[in-house]
Amino acid sequence: MTAKAKSSAETLGFQTEAKQLLHLMIHSLYSNKEIFLRELISNASDATDKLRVEALENSSLYEDDGELRIRIVVDEEAKTIEISDNGIGMSRDEVITNLGTIAKSGTAEFLKNLTGDQKQDSQLIGQFGVGFYSSFIVAERVVVETRRAGAAADEAVRWSCEGEADYQLENIERAQRGTSITLHLKTEEQEFGNDWRLRSIVKKYSDHIAIPVQMLKPETPPMPGADDPEVKPEELEAEVVPEWEAVNDAKALWTKSRSEVTDEEYQEFYRHVSHDFAEPLAWSHNRVEGKQEYTSLLYIPGMAPMDLYQREAARGIKLYIKRTFIMDDAEQFMPMYLRFVKGVLDSADLPLNVSREILQNTPMVDSIRAALTKRVLDMLAKLATNEPEKYATFWAQFGAVLKEGPSEDHNNREKIAKLFRFASSTSEGAEPTVSLSDYIERMKERQEKIYYVTGDSHSVIANSPYLEVFRKHGIEVLLMSDRIDEWMMGYLTEFDGKSFQDVARGELDLSKITGEESKPESNAETDEKSEDAEHGELLTRIKSLLEEKVEEVRSTTRLTSSPACLVVGDNDMGEQMRKIMQAAGQAVPESKPILEINMAHPLVQKLEAEADEDGSKRLARVLFDQAALSAGRPLENPAEFVQELNRLMFE
Repeated sequence: MTAKAKSSAETLGFQTEAKQLLHLMIHSLYSNKEIFLRELISNASDATDKLRVEALENSSLYEDDGELRIRIVVDEEAKTIEISDNGIGMSRDEVITNLGTIAKSGTAEFLKNLTGDQKQDSQLIGQFGVGFYSSFIVAERVVVETRRAGAAADEAVRWSCEGEADYQLENIERAQRGTSITLHLKTEEQEFGNDWRLRSIVKKYSDHIAIPVQMLKPETPPMPGADDPEVKPEELEAEVVPEWEAVNDAKALWTKSRSEVTDEEYQEFYRHVSHDFAEPLAWSHNRVEGKQEYTSLLYIPGMAPMDLYQREAARGIKLYIKRTFIMDDAEQFMPMYLRFVKGVLDSADLPLNVSREILQNTPMVDSIRAALTKRVLDMLAKLATNEPEKYATFWAQFGAVLKEGPSEDHNNREKIAKLFRFASSTSEGAEPTVSLSDYIERMKERQEKIYYVTGDSHSVIANSPYLEVFRKHGIEVLLMSDRIDEWMMGYLTEFDGKSFQDVARGELDLSKITGEESKPESNAETDEKSEDAEHGELLTRIKSLLEEKVEEVRSTTRLTSSPACLVVGDNDMGEQMRKIMQAAGQAVPESKPILEINMAHPLVQKLEAEADEDGSKRLARVLFDQAALSAGRPLENPAEFVQELNRLMFE
C-alpha cells in the first residue's frame, strides 16, 4: 500500500494488481446495471448474519438494538442512494482489507474461522466480495461509513472513492453500528434515483431475503385541517413523522418445512413464480443435505403457455443463492423436454461467474439437474397413478413435449415411456388413455412386439387399412397422431423388453399370434406354383404400370377389406417424418413406397381380368391413389383421380 497525507484524510492506493481489475469491473463485467442494488443488499444481509453469529458468544454486540434491518434512502433531488444496515460493520483494518483489495471477501475469511455449531449458524452467509464494486456501474462516487459492532463511536471510518486508482480513508464519529453506503449517481444513470425504480429492483432480486429491506413510505396528501389557522403547526408536524416499511416479502416459502406450508400457500406462490393464474396440477418441495445442499420447489402447471413449442423461448426455473435472486430462467437445471416445469432452486455454493449472472457448467450442476429431472418424473408418475384425471389434463397440455424425452434423455428413457399415453384400436374415441404398461398386460399369448401406427389425425389412422388384420384377430394397435410420434419412435426402440413395430412399415408376420403357420417353401405344390406364377404375373404387370410411383408390388395378408395399401421400407423415412422435414425446409431423400395388394378384392380381380392397356393403367392408378389416400398421403393430381373414379363408376 502507498499512503499520502491529505489534511485529516488519508489517501491510499489500491493494490497495484487491482487497478486494472477495478476498471474492468466497472465497464465490462456486469451486463445488467440494476444488479448493483442486489449486490449491495446481499452484502448488507451478510453483515447482519455475521453479527448474529458473533453475538452468540457476545450478546453485547447488539448494543441494545436487536432488530436487524437494511434501509434504502433515495434523494431524487441530490441524485443519491444510501443503503445502510445495522449489521457487524467494519473496523479500519477491515475496511482496508476488504474494500482496498478487490475480490477480497470478508465473508469468506469469516467462514474459514468458524467451526462446529458456528458453521451451522452461519449457513445463510454467502460470498459477495466482488459485488460491492458494482456500485461504480451507476455511481461516479461512492462513500462508505462504517463502525464495527462493539467499537467506540469515534472508531468509525469513512471510505470514499471515485472509481479510480485511489481511495480516501478517514476516522469519523458514528453512533450507529453497521455500514452505510452512499452512491452519487452518474448523470446518465439518474433513472436509478427514483423511489419506484428502486422498489421494483428490490422486489425482483431481494424479495425473499430474511432481513427486512425498508424504505420510507411515500408521502401522503396533507391531513385535513392543514389550512385551518386554529390548528397549531407542531400538531401537524407530529402527524407527518416519516415511517419505514419493508419492501421485500421476506417469506422464502421454499425455506420452510413442508408441514408448515398449506396448499393455499403453495398455490399462491406458484402464481408468484409463474405469473399463471391457473392452479398447478402438482408440486414437489424438497431439501437436500449432505455433499450438496439445496432446496427445490417445483410445479407442474395446469395449462400450457403460448410459447411452449418455441424451443428458443425463455425457460427454466428461478435460481436463488441464499434467498438472493440470481436468474429467472436457469435452463441448466431442467432438460428441454421438461421446459414446462416452474419453480425455484436455492443453493449456497453453486459455481457462478464473477458477476453472478452466468452459471458455470460443472459436475455439481449436472448432478442437481439429474436429481431434479428424476424428481419431476417421479412426481408425474405419482400423479398418473393417484390422480388419473389430473394426469389426463397434463397429458393433453404437455404430452407432445414430454415425447421429446427419449431422444434427449437416454438414461431416463424407460421412466419417460411409462408416462406416455396413446389412443388404441381397441378403445372407443380419440382420447389417449392407454399406457405402454397397459398394452403389455393385454398382449396376446406369444405376442412379442408392441404394434403401433402413426398418422396426421386420429380419424385417418383409426380407419386405416393397416388395422384390418389386427382387428380380425383382436390384436391391439396403438394409434399415434401427434406430429412428433414417428420421430419419437426412432429413439424409443423397446419398452419392458418388448420391441416396437410400425404396422405400416416393412413385412408383417402375425403367424405366431394367430396360429396360422406360414407356408413352407419346400411344400409348394404344382397348383400353388401355378397360382403364385399367375399372381406374380399380375404383380409384375402392376409394377410396370406404376413404375414411377412404387418401389415394389407384392401380395399381402394385412388387408381384409381394402384393395391395397402403401408400406414404407424398413429403412425408409415415414410419411409423417417427411412432412415435418419438408415443413422445416429440409431436403427429403427420394424414396418410393411398396404397394401391397389384397388378391381377394374385386378391384384387384377386375384389374387382373382387364385386357385393355388403357383400362389397366386407369385401374392401377385408382388402386394406388386409394392406397395413398388411406395412408393420409396427398395425391399428385386429385382432379385426375376423381375423373378416373367416375369413369369406373359409369362405364
